[in-house]
Amino acid sequence: MKSILMIAIGALIGLAAILLVWQVSVRNYTYQGSLIDPPAEAADFELVDQDGQPFRLSDQQGKVVMIFFGYTNCPDVCPVTLSDFRRVKQQLGEQAENVRFVYITVDPERDTQDRRKAYLLGFDPDFVGLSGESEVLQQVWKDYGVLVEKQETASAAGYLIDHTARVYAIDKQGNWRLTYPFGMEPEKIVSDVTHLLKEKASQ
Repeated sequence: MKSILMIAIGALIGLAAILLVWQVSVRNYTYQGSLIDPPAEAADFELVDQDGQPFRLSDQQGKVVMIFFGYTNCPDVCPVTLSDFRRVKQQLGEQAENVRFVYITVDPERDTQDRRKAYLLGFDPDFVGLSGESEVLQQVWKDYGVLVEKQETASAAGYLIDHTARVYAIDKQGNWRLTYPFGMEPEKIVSDVTHLLKEKASQ
């Protein structure tokens, strides 16, 4: 009986040690993106996805949400960022089930529901492409510090749009935790997202 008890106590001590090491590693982790410290509650919004369904940020609690602002006629930054999203999702593997990759338009005039849907199919059909009424979008841009400026051109594409190109990471509790500049290596984002997914509600 004593030997069984000692084995059980030893197993519990070993488990506690493993949990302690895990907690310390999570807390001591240095994020690769620009950390918002202390975390700020992310401004909630409700927009419409590429399937015509409402999407509310506050409904995503329990998942990490990666947000990027762009437009389908973008010649460079947007397709590169969405390609990076695809690489991040692939590298996360099964963990990607708990991550939402969200694209919010800065060009509602041209980014119709059908256009957003066709565009995102070229990257990943699970990516969420959002739009909405102009005043609603403008409030979301303002809340996230996104600058949007239309630039008339003589090209066949018509006007272009200068816009903030950062990616925003919202944690499982709905807090704005990190931002990433354009061109951040997907591997670094994967590392950060993995740690956000490990966090407990109290952190």
